[in-house]
Amino acid sequence: MFAAPYSDLTHRHLAMLRAVRAGRCELSYSCEPDLFIDGRTSCDQVAAHLLAKLGLIRPTITGAVGQRVPAQLTRAGLELLAKAERAAGGIADAA
Repeated sequence: MFAAPYSDLTHRHLAMLRAVRAGRCELSYSCEPDLFIDGRTSCDQVAAHLLAKLGLIRPTITGAVGQRVPAQLTRAGLELLAKAERAAGGIADAA
């Protein structure tokens, strides 16, 4: 179903998901999308690639290869983040 189990996700992955949910992120449109947070390249592109491969984040629109486009959480990403926040007692700080 997915490339890796959700249990392998770290606090950094969850912070990246919160930043995407907050509308602070863009993805480069490609098969291995790079993540940009607040206009800057994420320091952990391996984590960003994993989030995309797991189907937790995606571009909001189709773009030219390499073009930066807004990122959004998928339904799976929203559900995972909500579950993680419930487990953590509702902590919802951004990346």
